[in-house]
Amino acid sequence: MIMWVVAAGLALLPVVMNGRSAARFASARWTSHHPRAALLTWQAMGVAGGLAAVGVGLVVAVAPLAAVFPHGAHVLGRQIVAGRGLDGLGPAQVVALAWSATLLTWLLAHTVRTAVRVTGEQRRLRLMVGLVADRLDEHDAYVIPDPRPAAYCVPGRRAHVVLSRGALRLLDEPQLRAVLEHERAHAAGRHDLALLPFLACARAFPWLPWARVARQAVPPLLEMLADDRARRRYGDRVLAEALVRMAVPAGEGAGGAPALADVAVLHRVERLTRVRPPGSRWRAVAACAVAAVLLSGPVAVFLAPLLCVTVWRG
Repeated sequence: MIMWVVAAGLALLPVVMNGRSAARFASARWTSHHPRAALLTWQAMGVAGGLAAVGVGLVVAVAPLAAVFPHGAHVLGRQIVAGRGLDGLGPAQVVALAWSATLLTWLLAHTVRTAVRVTGEQRRLRLMVGLVADRLDEHDAYVIPDPRPAAYCVPGRRAHVVLSRGALRLLDEPQLRAVLEHERAHAAGRHDLALLPFLACARAFPWLPWARVARQAVPPLLEMLADDRARRRYGDRVLAEALVRMAVPAGEGAGGAPALADVAVLHRVERLTRVRPPGSRWRAVAACAVAAVLLSGPVAVFLAPLLCVTVWRG
């Protein structure tokens, strides 16, 4: 049983440790060269931490019922179905089970609440765009009558790419197309959904340093992913020039998706104009491998009882 506690508990370390480790990871230079690998690592740490926090409680709760966790989980399940409830569990085990149930409920409640709030914001923004913006069929975009340069995506099933009159006047045709491609990348990649769990985690655990750091680190990575799609089609220089021209104070993007000029513009321009250092790829591979190891323990805790049932019935 100790092995199962360790397997789940190790995944908690990156999340429950002080924020210095998370901050160092967020500021690592390789992450700007491999934003997808960095994003996957943040996601893996979050999923592994949540599963581990719930799984540790489950493992401790069923410890008196069997020597091996999967069998103990089966025994507890059969007891509950048979109406014998928590027979055989001591006070510590009941507390551990309550911890898992409460934490799972807390996480789900904040995730649903955040999703409802963000979806509502997106719906209101799409309505406002429909009321005040003109349709630009040539570029499949909406134009708002704002003299300041702005470009953003209102995500959702029917995403809207929005430009301001100021952006149309400021950008030449290649730059405009690069900006539009960037925003379409946000829509096609559903970057709002990628950001949603981090928003929910930051709201559920505002005192947790990891949650705060992740909430700040993920939006720039999503911007870089959108940059990568635009740069592949229109080139680094065109996109960098567009970013510099658009780099003025702007409001927050729709539904949690950051606007083009909001997040780390100077860093993104530098990323587009410098040569990728040799040997940086191994860091991305190593980070993904570590993320996979972190996920393996908590996932095993939840899958092992299901697999054992399948084998037993087979």
